[in-house]
Amino acid sequence: MSKGTDTRHAILDRAVALSSRIGLCGLTLGRLATTLEMSKSGLFAHFASKENLQLSVLERATESFLGTVVRPAFKAPRGEPRIRQLFENWLRWAEAMNIPGGCPWVQYAAEMDDQPGPVRDLLVEQQKGWMGILAECVRRAVAEGDFRKNLDCDQFAYELQSLMLGWHHSARLLGDPVAETRARQGFETLLKNAR
Repeated sequence: MSKGTDTRHAILDRAVALSSRIGLCGLTLGRLATTLEMSKSGLFAHFASKENLQLSVLERATESFLGTVVRPAFKAPRGEPRIRQLFENWLRWAEAMNIPGGCPWVQYAAEMDDQPGPVRDLLVEQQKGWMGILAECVRRAVAEGDFRKNLDCDQFAYELQSLMLGWHHSARLLGDPVAETRARQGFETLLKNAR
């Protein structure tokens, strides 16, 4: 990587962390410049607009998620072992990447669900892509014989996503000390029902 690319990634990693707490709408070139102790004009040279910054943050968050959660999980054998690894990596992602507000997509989805435009469009595309990855992993688990043949793979993906959103809510908002235990129990139940 070039120095410019490294600098851009470092800026965007901080922007992802900041936006996990204040949201994409609260993320401005000025606020990020203050956080980074950089000039606003220096950031403007990288992004040119708030919207470009927001789009870049979404892209960087996705790169981070794929690199920390998905790609490592794909080293596990296909089927249930891979789904288990996705779950484990997903639980640890925000912490591993030093994202103080937890999963940024929870924040982004809450604020962007009724905000039309390119930022919401990219967010929706990313989330549909993630659900597609999950469903495809479940289809592979069916093909491997780990799950029953008549399993609704899209429903499984939906329930796993819902489980993770519930875990995030319980752990982050409610401060539930057993949120992870509950998430793990829910995950085991989901797997059991898929067999």
